Amino acid sequence: MNPWNIFGHNWAVEMLHGHIVHESLRHAYLITGPSGVGRRSLAIRLAQAVNCQTPVEAGVPCGNCRACKQVEAGQHIDLMVIQAEKEGGTLKVEQVREVQKFLSLKPYQSAYKIVIFLRFEEANPNAANALLKTLEEAPSYGLLLLTANNAEQLLPTIVSRCEILRLRPAGVQATQSFLETRGISGEQANLLAHLSDGRPGYALRLAEDEKALEFRAEKLDDLRHLLASPARERFKYAETLAKDKEILRRSLFLWLSWWRDVLLRTAGAATSLSNIDQTEAIESAAGQVSLAKARKITRALESAIEKLEKNVNARLLAEVTLMDWPRL
Repeated sequence: MNPWNIFGHNWAVEMLHGHIVHESLRHAYLITGPSGVGRRSLAIRLAQAVNCQTPVEAGVPCGNCRACKQVEAGQHIDLMVIQAEKEGGTLKVEQVREVQKFLSLKPYQSAYKIVIFLRFEEANPNAANALLKTLEEAPSYGLLLLTANNAEQLLPTIVSRCEILRLRPAGVQATQSFLETRGISGEQANLLAHLSDGRPGYALRLAEDEKALEFRAEKLDDLRHLLASPARERFKYAETLAKDKEILRRSLFLWLSWWRDVLLRTAGAATSLSNIDQTEAIESAAGQVSLAKARKITRALESAIEKLEKNVNARLLAEVTLMDWPRL
């Protein structure tokens, strides 16, 4: 474990720790990687490291002082955490303007005023342009931390003004071992490590949220039922599903994971499945669809998720998605 007590990403911790020790902090960092890989945790730990009241040593937060606890809770007076109202939502220009007001005043009790932008790929164009101005005019005491899936989703002018840290999943085996140290049984840890594709943060969220696993089981049951259902049942299901866009979005992500596993098996890849508890159903489907069809369905689901985030007609999107699936 590294000095910041973060699982994995030792190279990123060492780099940021070095920037603090050598007083060479950049004014902005962009932390990229898939959701649940540890982007927010790294940003929070950096914020603690620069504003800790009783550091263990230079650049190493104690984690126990009032400042560290407030930063962890997102309630420190010199910290702002900015994000869309919900995952898959929109980060708005008004939120960035609040950041500009926040940074116009010097820190109250810390060395830095820190702003953490979570999932900045969800920023609308006006918000992105407003942030660009903020980056160009950031005060010396300002520290801006952005997280996003990848740098390619953001304006090149924003990316060029940030130090980029690209985080990668820890791997299934390493994540399973990490979960076991948290008291999660071997079988459950193995399942969660696979479901998360080696993303420890996502795996922990699943472990702590029984409803998320119940929702997954329900929607995968629905998927298998729909594959055996005629068009009229699929239309009826699509109508109901589209009434709640958040449930539709979460369902699409789960179905995409399942169909990616089908694609892997259809292609004869030796890669381990993500949905290891669905192996029998996945292999059955893989034996009944062609590689081209599995690839087409996977791409269609990826496209559906993107379109949903752009506020297309949810019911039409659900209908087109389900009607394109084969009847098995």
